Order: sequence, then C-alpha cells, then structure tokens
Amino acid sequence: MRLDKFLKVSRIVKRRTVAKEICDAGRVKINERPAKAAASVQVGDIISLLRGSKLMQFEILELPERVDASRAKEIYRVI
Repeated sequence: MRLDKFLKVSRIVKRRTVAKEICDAGRVKINERPAKAAASVQVGDIISLLRGSKLMQFEILELPERVDASRAKEIYRVI
C-alpha cells in the first residue's frame, strides 16, 4: 500500500492530498529513511511523522484497503 493512502485510511491525516504534501515536504520517514508519498509500506514498518515541532511514531499492524472510523486506530500502534 502507498504511504499517502495508509496515512489517509488510518485517519492519521484527514486527506490524501495533505498526506502527499507532508511527504513531499520531507516530514515523513519509514524505518528512519525519508519517504515519498508513493513509497510502499508493509506490516511492521515504523512511520515517523513530524507535525510542527512534535514527532509522532507509529507501527503498522494491518493494511486494510478500507476501515471504519471506529476501527481506524486498531491498524497502527503509537510508539
């Protein structure tokens, strides 16, 4: 699954275009490597996201194509 799509499906970012902009700005890393929006993510990858001055890290637990809002937080774990 593409990184920007995962960020949107998991509801970490509200819109896919916003996720793409964040990736293009160099504020997202996968396993400590800078990542573009089209980068592939897999279960077990660690995503680091810099929002303002706050660094957030997530571990991917599942990669569903669609997920209900009530279950969105179950597909990743905050580190």
